[in-house]
Amino acid sequence: MDPTESDETSIINEFRPRPRFVSRLIYYRMNTGIRPVPKPLPQPQPLPRPNDTFKTKEEEEVLKVLKVDLMIAENAEAHRTDRYELTRPVQPGDERLLSGPARLVVRRGQSFDIRIDFDRPFNSDKDDLRLIFDFAVAGKPPSESGGTRVVLILSDEDEPKRWGAKTLRQTEDTFTIRIFTPPQLQVGKWKFCFDTILKTNDKEKPFRYTYDQPIYILFNPWCPDDQVFMEDETHRSEYVLNDYGQLYAGSASSVNPIPWNFGQFEDFVLELSIRLLDASQISSKFNVRGNSVPIVRTISALVNSNDDNGVLEGRWGDDYSDGVSPSAWTGSVAILEQYWRTGQSVKYGQCWVFSAIVTTLCRSLGIPCRSVTNFCSAHDTDGSLTIDFHCDHRGNPLKEYNNDSIWNFHVWNEVWMQRPDLPTGFGGWQVIDATPQETSEGVYCTGPASVEAIKRGLVDLPYDAPFIFAEVNADYVYCIQTKTGKEEYVTRADRIGKCISTKIPGDIDRLDITDQYKYTEGSEEERAIVWKALSLNPRTRKEKSNTIQEMDFKLEQKEFVMTGQSFDVVLRMTSSCRETRTVKTTLRATATHYTGVSVTELKSKRIKTIVKPRAEAEIRMTVDVTDYLNKIPDMGHIKMSAMSQVVETKLFHADSDDFQLRKPQLKIKAPSEVKIGQTYDIEASFVNPLDITLTKCRFNFESSSIRIPVTKPYADVPPNGEVKCNCTLKALKLGEKDVIVGFWSRGLSGLTGTVTVKVNSK
Repeated sequence: MDPTESDETSIINEFRPRPRFVSRLIYYRMNTGIRPVPKPLPQPQPLPRPNDTFKTKEEEEVLKVLKVDLMIAENAEAHRTDRYELTRPVQPGDERLLSGPARLVVRRGQSFDIRIDFDRPFNSDKDDLRLIFDFAVAGKPPSESGGTRVVLILSDEDEPKRWGAKTLRQTEDTFTIRIFTPPQLQVGKWKFCFDTILKTNDKEKPFRYTYDQPIYILFNPWCPDDQVFMEDETHRSEYVLNDYGQLYAGSASSVNPIPWNFGQFEDFVLELSIRLLDASQISSKFNVRGNSVPIVRTISALVNSNDDNGVLEGRWGDDYSDGVSPSAWTGSVAILEQYWRTGQSVKYGQCWVFSAIVTTLCRSLGIPCRSVTNFCSAHDTDGSLTIDFHCDHRGNPLKEYNNDSIWNFHVWNEVWMQRPDLPTGFGGWQVIDATPQETSEGVYCTGPASVEAIKRGLVDLPYDAPFIFAEVNADYVYCIQTKTGKEEYVTRADRIGKCISTKIPGDIDRLDITDQYKYTEGSEEERAIVWKALSLNPRTRKEKSNTIQEMDFKLEQKEFVMTGQSFDVVLRMTSSCRETRTVKTTLRATATHYTGVSVTELKSKRIKTIVKPRAEAEIRMTVDVTDYLNKIPDMGHIKMSAMSQVVETKLFHADSDDFQLRKPQLKIKAPSEVKIGQTYDIEASFVNPLDITLTKCRFNFESSSIRIPVTKPYADVPPNGEVKCNCTLKALKLGEKDVIVGFWSRGLSGLTGTVTVKVNSK
């Protein structure tokens, strides 16, 4: 242990040591194992029950508790936790997973009130009260020396940023007590009890009352002293309290929103979030539970199943017959409920589903969180900060050498917090990623990494900054094996990290945050940052070959191609030289998974073009519906590529682009307003755009206003046939609620639509 570390910091050593000066006495105690030993309290006895027949004199005289009121409704409103179903008692007919009375959910660093009724007036000469809070740590009994037990006595004042208890109001036999908690408090479930103490003959005789439900204490983004404090109220409402949102998929030229029900206030979700932390590697490290940095890093590991039977199992393929296709999910609740019931990882998820689950868990704990999509997202497998694509002179991939890839899109998370383990200026949004791509310190997790550090190219700061920097700002290097066996390099600095997107706070539209991750592509600042990152992460860099200065090549992007339509792959060439040039080009269209992995070649064409001096030329290849029908995987893309060589100069040009076929939007009909408890009908419809029959069809209806998502099988849909599906839902929660409808089938999947229904009181 570093002798300049405090006791608290030493527990977090494995995450990020930070030196701190301490006194000689503390240093001695840390290095000898000696800790202050509190004076032992008299062992409390259970309070006598009212129906006890035989009671001692002390039991007769002791102050007895008639009622404890945690004032759950009032505290929940003050702490903005009243939307948690846990704060309301289960009513007959409720379809909830957790039974029992209402539970208190509060945020750290903010006081809450409790009320206690006694059987007689309080007498300060012979009565005293002691409040006790215990934090459950796996395998260890609570103790004051370990920080897992807090003992409070009533005081007329509170000390800022510390535990405390103050008498707010007092009548003859009723106390209203205000409890103060520190803003760095450990997050989780605290057990509450208190002792009524009978003082006789200079002795204290304690009797204990134990409250039978835990108190849930969360992070507090409203508290300026909390590590996750967020100043803007609109942002707090979005990133903590909003249970509906949008994820983004598709391509940079055609961004597709995915509506999602996060459901962080469902009755079991908070309990599940805390149980996951309790079962994790940080469960026995009490002080870590107050630090958002190791907590979000742990969450990014717990959501995937690769190391620890986490929430969700990933699969990138075509066969999901033993589970659910990732594109069929429309919310987190069904996934988390299945995991809650079975304790087994849910099948299956991909990056946007992993990200959505992280958003749900973080928001449930009070950590501001959002899902972020990076289009043309690099997967750098060797830490070189370049993405290397090996091919022959015609652009045919040399698969045995290609380990890096570019995902058409990738979804991760940002969490908001201060970073006391980093230099000043690197707080704010931090990247974490639960999709299992590469291990970090032996575990499939990523982050947190400061977004500001990524933008500045400071890849030596924790955690996993080189990997995330490459995802948004690596250079793409074509490694071309010529006929002679020599390798030529063509570097494209503009291929990676496009249109980085998240939802606008308080709105339904998309917010482009690319400028938060990097400077303008190709600018002097952006190039300087790339070279800085490379200097901090040394590796032999592949040099760019001579560019074809005398000719300009441009591969036409596709912004809108509907499923069922043909399209053209188009390359335009412009010559600025005075001589005629001969260009040999291979155009290719390939079906890929959204992770960039090729599935099958759809069509290719080799073309020889004569380009006259200072003239333009265009070549194209038409891809018909029959070329791609039933060949593109679920959430897959079409990659267009062009490899050209100028015969006279022997110089190469290489480029590629991808797009996703647009799918029809579901049309949703529903009443604009209903009353709480009322059933209502909703209709979803669309027209099959394909000349094939859709089989294994099903609709999914999900909303935070209903308890359980509803899945309805549907008959096979004929070619170009119209589809209409009706479903009856029951409004269980007040307010404006978005109903999300999804459609999945063999042949066409990932169709979604939303409608807003306002639920009024009766």
